[in-house]
Amino acid sequence: MDPSSPATTRFGRLRAAMSESPPLLWSFVYFFCLLSGYYVLRPVREAMAASSDIEAVFPPALIAFFSNRGIALGEFTLQFIFSAVFLIMLVLQPVYGWLVSRFPRRVFLPVIYGFFIATLLAFYAMFDSGIAGRGLAFILWITVFNLFAVAVFWSFMADVFTNAEAKRYYGYIGAAGTIGAFLGPALTKALVVRVGIPNMMLVSAFLFSVCVMCIFRLRTWAVAREAERRQASGEIPMGGEVLAGLKLIVREPLLRWLAVMVVMGVGVGTLLYNEQNAIARTMFTSAEARADYFATLDLAVNSLTLVVQLLLTRVLLSRFGIAPALLIPGCAIIIGFSILSASPLPMMVAIVQVVTRASEFSLAKPARETIYTRVGREWRYKAGAAIDTVVYRGGDLSFVWLHKLLSAFGSNAVFGAGLLVASAMTFSAWRLLREEAKLPPERATQPGETHA
Repeated sequence: MDPSSPATTRFGRLRAAMSESPPLLWSFVYFFCLLSGYYVLRPVREAMAASSDIEAVFPPALIAFFSNRGIALGEFTLQFIFSAVFLIMLVLQPVYGWLVSRFPRRVFLPVIYGFFIATLLAFYAMFDSGIAGRGLAFILWITVFNLFAVAVFWSFMADVFTNAEAKRYYGYIGAAGTIGAFLGPALTKALVVRVGIPNMMLVSAFLFSVCVMCIFRLRTWAVAREAERRQASGEIPMGGEVLAGLKLIVREPLLRWLAVMVVMGVGVGTLLYNEQNAIARTMFTSAEARADYFATLDLAVNSLTLVVQLLLTRVLLSRFGIAPALLIPGCAIIIGFSILSASPLPMMVAIVQVVTRASEFSLAKPARETIYTRVGREWRYKAGAAIDTVVYRGGDLSFVWLHKLLSAFGSNAVFGAGLLVASAMTFSAWRLLREEAKLPPERATQPGETHA
């Protein structure tokens, strides 16, 4: 291969980045294992959510409760799940706020992942024995895991890397996660039919254990960065109020627009997700077949995400800042929903779903996370987590019921509303950029942990 070829040059830049920033390798391994472990399980979640066997999803007592009141629970599967997830988030948010306020980073990060590993072992036993209602419990668990575990990861990365480093390295770190996300559904496709769903829980538990090892290794660099920038140490409990994250979102314009952008992005994804589930429910009859179908979609999403991360993300963030990375996805989604409004074909729904999720993972998410390198730890660990959990699931809850209403008028009505939501998401991204521009270029101190 020509040493000056683009592929070689990109590989050379990656090797140079590894040399100048040793924690980058451990961040790679951390995010790779985190998303790989999650994506091993994600097709299982989708298969259960789209299951036509209501007794595999809900406990018999819950089915009987709604049946006695004339409600067919199977017709409201997603609405019930999203409502339950939101209520769980409301309960867990103050618990999480208490944990990060009262304990240092070296304690609360391993505790969070240790809890998820322990519950995975419990799910292995539930699925292996075929306990009724296992589907609902697992769907709720993995949805909570995805939001908290990924939110904690990016908050931790903001402890390890400066803003300038984030713009150079977050694209690479995201690509490592995408490779893991690519491996996860590939493992599921290769193994789930042969070994069954319960054993996939053990695969994920092992991968999450590696994440805990990476946390302990990266903690050394986080401490060094904080000392170098004269910031409050993450090895000391940050204190503050349990609900400080939600209060910051209400008070700070930057966080408010970030929350609005996330909610609108959730709305776009939820409308697509519900349409996709309806398609899968009619096309496939078994949980394994649905798991295989959703694994194929995940592979397509992650393939496109990886290409964008390797070719565009680093260039856009390092040369032009976060503006293109936030606005390009919005424009792409507007185009996609415009097409769906006119022609809501199943294949087109799948294509727009792939493009929407890939642009979020490869561009919008890394761009948003670089903002947290320039603000205080309460903004990162409390407000950031609140946006990624309670606010995120509040958006989910709102739009899953909106989809139920709009679906009575057909797919065209769903995607017409989605076009308006996508436009609102793009507008909120523009307003977020105006607030982000008011932040100083780099954080040097941490006065009061309230602003950069």
